[in-house]
Amino acid sequence: MSHPVRDARRRIRTDHAPIVDGIDACADAVAAPWDTARTTDRKTVADGLHQTLADAGVLEALPRVLADAVDATGYELRATPVPAPPYVVVTSRGPLLRATIDPGRLVIRFDTFEVVRDPVPDRPPAYRRLDGTRLEVSLE
Repeated sequence: MSHPVRDARRRIRTDHAPIVDGIDACADAVAAPWDTARTTDRKTVADGLHQTLADAGVLEALPRVLADAVDATGYELRATPVPAPPYVVVTSRGPLLRATIDPGRLVIRFDTFEVVRDPVPDRPPAYRRLDGTRLEVSLE
């Protein structure tokens, strides 16, 4: 593990715990109306999470999290991030933050849902709520 990755992860966990908690609460709200532990409706997961994050003010906070994580690495952002692609994307797994810095692309994932592939090829994947939010930071 590189030091920039470790430093970014540590900064997020210590300084932005309320944002991570907010992401977790939003994912819970998306999954709450499901009749079962999973859904096959990707649009419900991704669009629902995006809207819930926006309504809670979490989406607007994510560029600050990204900028602070980059600062923790000791590198600089090439531009000011905004709560939209390419910096912030809400996927069916959860929010994804990206920034290009000198050693490569810093990618921060907040995984809130798991994709469960069906062994039958023509069936759509299912999305299951994870127990909490998993923070993944990488330098690619």
